[in-house]
Amino acid sequence: MKHFAFSFCLACTFGFAPNAFGAETPLPSTPGTIWHYQMTQEFGEGVHPSDKSVKFDAQGKLHLPIDIYLAGKQRVGDVDTLKYDMYRQGAVSLTEFLTVDEKGVTAIARSMENGEPSLCVPPQKILNFPPRAGEKWNYKGSVGDMETEQAFEIVGQESVQAPAGKFDAFHLRLTQVAPTPPKVVEDRWFVPNIGYVKIVTTMTLPNGNLLQRITLELSDGPKIGEKPAAASAPSASPAEKKLLHAALAKELTAEPTTSFTPDLKKIFCRWQGDALNKGDKIHCVWIAEDVGEVAPPNYKVDETSMTADGPTAAGTFILSRPNKGWPPGKYRVELYAGDQLADTLKFTIAAAK
Repeated sequence: MKHFAFSFCLACTFGFAPNAFGAETPLPSTPGTIWHYQMTQEFGEGVHPSDKSVKFDAQGKLHLPIDIYLAGKQRVGDVDTLKYDMYRQGAVSLTEFLTVDEKGVTAIARSMENGEPSLCVPPQKILNFPPRAGEKWNYKGSVGDMETEQAFEIVGQESVQAPAGKFDAFHLRLTQVAPTPPKVVEDRWFVPNIGYVKIVTTMTLPNGNLLQRITLELSDGPKIGEKPAAASAPSASPAEKKLLHAALAKELTAEPTTSFTPDLKKIFCRWQGDALNKGDKIHCVWIAEDVGEVAPPNYKVDETSMTADGPTAAGTFILSRPNKGWPPGKYRVELYAGDQLADTLKFTIAAAK
């Protein structure tokens, strides 16, 4: 059984967001500084976002305003950091705890949706200052309980256009080495005294097909401004208050289905948190309910777990085909958040024709 968790790409974007700063430091450090961005999110063929409340344009792209707000200083462990909050749809979706000095920018910790900070061990160098074309460095460590490895490169200086204007910027490229898949490449354009004016994050599948692409373009700022107003979330009915929801598919990004053939190599169980707690153990149990004489009723085929890193954590469990193929019959998947049954998915393996 193989499994992996997706970390939404914005989680590795805004710890690198800009600040208002003086001439001798790369980013600003004045509390109350705010940046306004325009976000465009596009999806690969067969990929559908889980958030049904957002609306898409005629090309299937999502457009949203994004704000970055420097909330102030906060001590994390034994380090004094600057706290940057990313606002999406009126709520904090990511917080980055950074140190900023004349040598560059370093990430000390991150948190998702107002959760507890997850330490970067060791601290992650985000930008050396001043930037130098051709400079390369690598990071290997962990953020919370997730191991990660990334390669950084200053590609060069380029002219880049954004809604806020045209800029002469340093082009920084970050490549996610691990965990994969998906393959993640992030291109950022940095301007001293302003910050990142454009960020393009591209996630692709092993076959090279697009999973999703997120583009952030500076529309205004940095400037001293008001803290973004928090949106009041609509109250959910009891039926809507699920810990998570899930779907089965024949491929990682394929349409959901509940019917499979005996020769299928893998069955994918994608899950998305709705009201999880950071650190929740998400446990997946594959069960053969009725496969005739091949196995007794409700036979446990396999089980595995992963850890949620926030309320809307997401991931995929994968069950590989047995050597002799799938026995036809009725099956189900049980997903638990801690000790609580969060979702049950029933499916069938049809007999070969």
